Amino acid sequence: MKVLVLGSAAGGGFPQWNCNCSNSSQARKNPEKAKPRTQSSIAVSVDNGDNWFLFNASPDLRQQINDNAPLQPKKGIRHSPIIGAFITNGDIDHIAGLLNLRESHPLSIYATKKVISILNSNTVFNVLNPDFVDRREVSLNKTILLKDKSNNSTNIEVEVFPVPGKVALFLEDKSKGDDFGTDEEDTIGLKIIDNKTKKFFFYLPACAEVTDNLKKKLKGAPLVFFDGTLWKDDEMLATKVGVKKTGQRMGHMSMSGNNGTIEIFKNLDVKKKIFIHINTTNPALLEDSEERKKINEEGWEVSYDGMEVNI
Repeated sequence: MKVLVLGSAAGGGFPQWNCNCSNSSQARKNPEKAKPRTQSSIAVSVDNGDNWFLFNASPDLRQQINDNAPLQPKKGIRHSPIIGAFITNGDIDHIAGLLNLRESHPLSIYATKKVISILNSNTVFNVLNPDFVDRREVSLNKTILLKDKSNNSTNIEVEVFPVPGKVALFLEDKSKGDDFGTDEEDTIGLKIIDNKTKKFFFYLPACAEVTDNLKKKLKGAPLVFFDGTLWKDDEMLATKVGVKKTGQRMGHMSMSGNNGTIEIFKNLDVKKKIFIHINTTNPALLEDSEERKKINEEGWEVSYDGMEVNI
């Protein structure tokens, strides 16, 4: 199984378009020490790269395809090795890229009922011609075999499970209390399995808390891609780029601290740990930062665009 990181940054990418904090400034002026990144998504293939399934569809998808030869057309006048997409939540940085896939190409799109309803209620997504693109609902706590538009097996199985998170920003309902109307279908984690070899990994680009049940699920895993949005919960306030936005307010854990990801994962015996969905303010994006050094010392990696992992 091949995993290709198409985008490794959080919403807006790195640097964000109107951000001039120290991180973003360095990404523009000194990219070898602050590598620019597009918005978070990965692609998976279990047939030596002949076909690829997207996991989340970043607004930067067109550029990501141009930057990664395995995803580019290979034959005929119209072709793509991309055969489908699986969406883990309704955030703009995970659904907007679907609009790039509108040229009457056969695809199957998988998501929870909640996320499918977001696509169905926004008519702009009707550019994805229903004669060519299926929208398929998935249930929580189930394992499904992904299929292409013609219902041929992809040999990729996915176990779908809820994780603590938050409803997409543009759907927040302040009248529904502190959780803004969040339900368990808003944010999911995935166990992605090669149906032939049974090798697997976990993909959790958004997570607000590692519960006891989640610890049990991840314990001993060979590979986990995990939410790396912020180093500290208040870093967006500290860098003056956020409007009352903490990590918890946005539905994301922090890397550091007693209740942070690094500390919690110490007892989980995960063999390979990779941060993804990293915000433009996170000092871990800087190659020579103390935070990056700490991450590496704790056995973590920071993903980057074009990163490849073979399982």
